[in-house]
Amino acid sequence: MSASVGQARAALGARLRELRRDAHLSGKGMAEACDWHPSKVSRIELGKQQPSEDDLLEWCRVTDSMLVYDDLVATLRNLQSMYLEWRRVVASGRAHRQRQSLEIEGRAEHVRWFESWVVPGLLQTAEYARAILLECRTLVPGGRDDIDEAVQVRMTRQRVLTSGRRRFAFIVAEAALTQVVGSPAIMAEQAHRLIEHARNPRIDLSIVPLDAPAPIGSHGFAMFDRERVMVETISAELTVTRPSEIAVYDHAFGAMHAIAAHGSAAAEILARVAVAHSQHA
Repeated sequence: MSASVGQARAALGARLRELRRDAHLSGKGMAEACDWHPSKVSRIELGKQQPSEDDLLEWCRVTDSMLVYDDLVATLRNLQSMYLEWRRVVASGRAHRQRQSLEIEGRAEHVRWFESWVVPGLLQTAEYARAILLECRTLVPGGRDDIDEAVQVRMTRQRVLTSGRRRFAFIVAEAALTQVVGSPAIMAEQAHRLIEHARNPRIDLSIVPLDAPAPIGSHGFAMFDRERVMVETISAELTVTRPSEIAVYDHAFGAMHAIAAHGSAAAEILARVAVAHSQHA
């Protein structure tokens, strides 16, 4: 779990501790009033345990602070949205998660995206997307069997690339293009599609060559304006909203953009990759 999630949970715990102290209750007295185990109060206040909405309701009732209940619930829900385990995300289907991306991408005016091991979702072909989603289902099983629907929604997401006044900057490591996802034929098609995307005046597509200095970012991330950064880990999805952390990602993106190949140089890499995969298709 990231530092931002831990800090947000600790901040919520500190706020609850203030309410308890303002009510002149000890930790033991609070636990007795709520009929909880004594350790639960300290764990919540120290940010080691995340309270439920029912816990917050009981806390506000005992401390006579119902006026702040709605604000506490809003804080909790924001905290819950910052870190979501993939098993929880896919429980209602992978297509549902793709629809959430539709909303997020639709609100943004400037999207910046870096990937070191896969092609960004907004640039994927249908067959590449299918292969990726099938691999994800193997890694995190469960949820509805809706891969076909999820692929369709992911393709629908790509409409934002040609609508409104949005701008996009994608940085993709050449390693993500040379490794095979699905089959060489799928990779060849994907490379050609990237060449087409690069012709879109809204899109700044650059490639980090294999012989470039090691990129700063160790994982992929997507930045939406300067309001949020979304990071996909193996086990969970993290949403970063703290300005100080967003600034770090902003700096990292700029540094990687500086070492990446652009324009004709990027096109040459894509063409070379497409030929290499075609020879093995």
